[in-house]
Amino acid sequence: MDIATIVLVLAIGGGLLMAFSIGANDAANAMASSVGSKALTVRQAVLIAGVLAFLGSVFLGANVAATISRGIINPEQIDDNNVLMLGMLASLLSAGLWVFLATITGFPVSTTHSIVGSILGFGLVAGGPEVVQWGTMVGIVLSWIISPFFGAVLAFLVFTHIRRNVLTAQDFVRNAKLWAPFWMAMTATLVLLSFFFKMPLGKSLGWSFSGSLGVIALIAGLIWCLGYWFVGKLFEGVEVGPDSVEAVFRRMEVGTACYLALSLGANDVANAVGPVAAIWMIATTGALAPRAEVPIMLLIGGGLGIAVGIMVLGRKVMATVGERITLLTNSRSFSVEFGAATTVLAASSLGMPVSTTHATVGSVVGVGLARGFAAVDFRVIGKIVVYWVLTVPIAAFTSIVIFQLLRWTVL
Repeated sequence: MDIATIVLVLAIGGGLLMAFSIGANDAANAMASSVGSKALTVRQAVLIAGVLAFLGSVFLGANVAATISRGIINPEQIDDNNVLMLGMLASLLSAGLWVFLATITGFPVSTTHSIVGSILGFGLVAGGPEVVQWGTMVGIVLSWIISPFFGAVLAFLVFTHIRRNVLTAQDFVRNAKLWAPFWMAMTATLVLLSFFFKMPLGKSLGWSFSGSLGVIALIAGLIWCLGYWFVGKLFEGVEVGPDSVEAVFRRMEVGTACYLALSLGANDVANAVGPVAAIWMIATTGALAPRAEVPIMLLIGGGLGIAVGIMVLGRKVMATVGERITLLTNSRSFSVEFGAATTVLAASSLGMPVSTTHATVGSVVGVGLARGFAAVDFRVIGKIVVYWVLTVPIAAFTSIVIFQLLRWTVL
């Protein structure tokens, strides 16, 4: 058995570890606030997130992975293909181990930044500092501040609007019938914008920008009309009060959480299978192209790994994000999910390297701050930020150690 085959087999195992860790940690991004607000039980959340993340990975996941190196290094400056393969393998193992350890302790970290740090580490050893694209690294450091800040601001504004115009309004039933459909339509707009302009399946339709916007506006208008009818029916035959208003947002937040779980699988599976696809390409063609076609079996394997990770360990990080930072009701939870999803969509459209984890935690803090500083447990936030800051250097150092061990053993 030659070196390429051995490394490929090991990489498939490393990819499964990374996929498992992504599911276990990033499940909190999709379902934590719904669990915290009691809209879903933990068992319901992990089951729904597992199924939808798998479907997103296989049917909506990028059949062309994002640039294999994530723009962190220039692989053309590393001449030896065996070194590249070992580096990608070391990156997978390093990132997977760090995310797994963070999950065991119950803290959310960025799986994307874990891969970034790992590739940075092996790049420094294999090609030197000149191989690293430092401008991208500066953008990643800035994203530690930008994504949680914008997530917090958006979630704060959304919840403040809901509280002022619905929850504490004098005629809150009439206002709920007007504004709840508005936020339903806004949520649908967000999902459709992501589908048409971010997900590969939507892009493959080949629709023009104006045509896509027209379809989005039409569907959003239809959603508003259906939402108005639905909210009216919901208030029929029940004792009208704050609890019945929260029930409207309970249904809305579950829908948003399902979208986030589907999106998680579609977007994050590349973190697990992208490096495997790079090794696959080198092993089968002898060269690494800037972009690599991902075989469907790798997407299925990645989707299964993510689903199993959610079901086995997803509840740990869910508890931290959904329950330990601040108290969440259904309207607050909806605001969190809307703020996080909007932040990630806007940043992705601008090409900014933001983390869904960071945006979600920031959104939870923003909703908590809408009730005052005392409503947020800043001790938990402090521990989370420490994990964020440590992600890139620890992943880089671990990748260097694993890469050197593999190089000494295999080459």
